[in-house]
Amino acid sequence: MSRAPAAAGRQPRQRTDVGFAIACCVVLAAYNNLAGLLPWHRRRYALLNLCATGAALSAAAASGLTATDVGLGRRELRPGLRLGSRLAAAAACAWVLAAAAPAARPILRDERVAGLSGRSIAYQVMVRIPLGTVLWEETAFRGVLQAALSRVMPGGAAIAVTSAVFGIWHVRPTAGALRVNELAGGPGRTLAGVGSGVAATAAGGVLLSWLRVRSGSLAAPMLLHLATNCGGALAAWAVARTQPPDAPVSRAGRPAWSQSSPSRSAHSSRLSSE
Repeated sequence: MSRAPAAAGRQPRQRTDVGFAIACCVVLAAYNNLAGLLPWHRRRYALLNLCATGAALSAAAASGLTATDVGLGRRELRPGLRLGSRLAAAAACAWVLAAAAPAARPILRDERVAGLSGRSIAYQVMVRIPLGTVLWEETAFRGVLQAALSRVMPGGAAIAVTSAVFGIWHVRPTAGALRVNELAGGPGRTLAGVGSGVAATAAGGVLLSWLRVRSGSLAAPMLLHLATNCGGALAAWAVARTQPPDAPVSRAGRPAWSQSSPSRSAHSSRLSSE
């Protein structure tokens, strides 16, 4: 007799969990592609995304997710730091080698950082990328979304959906990057470029999600994400200092960090959104 009421009680809870997971997918798929179009969001990028991070964690707690569920447990912190620091060091070394290799420099060059001052690039790698991009994205995707999905589907499926939404998150920034670097061309070429960028970002999301599962902590994906984005920004900025201003931007590709980089045309006061 007691099993029937218990099962009946679980059904509303499951429906609520499914609803929360769907809402997270919809909000995150839309947020970056819509909010980034607003001038006030670009001007207050780091602050607004810090607020969004707090809102996401509050919503997760209200839905029943714990700190450990979203990768913020104390016990898992040390393994996450250990794994993440090793991978971050490897990523940093890779950027240094790429910037030092003449053959790789045209690929690293990006018009959105070519005109940044030392003060501006310092702001990017010390404030905007760590707080406005990495903290927010890892909390939202590998933290809240992945945990919400893991309650209602197998772990592998949760990682796949999380990574797909992470790719969609980058549609508008990828299109903007192609346009600024004059790589867009016609509609077909733009669509192919955006599709390739989204697919690459989704693949990167799989790795970050795996690190979250492997270590149990958000620290691991955060450290790798931080090293990738900040290292890429610094490498592209350094390359721009060693090449003539009219050096062509390579058609071969663009750096992974560039989703969170600024537009060269407005580097002094307005920053493009992630």
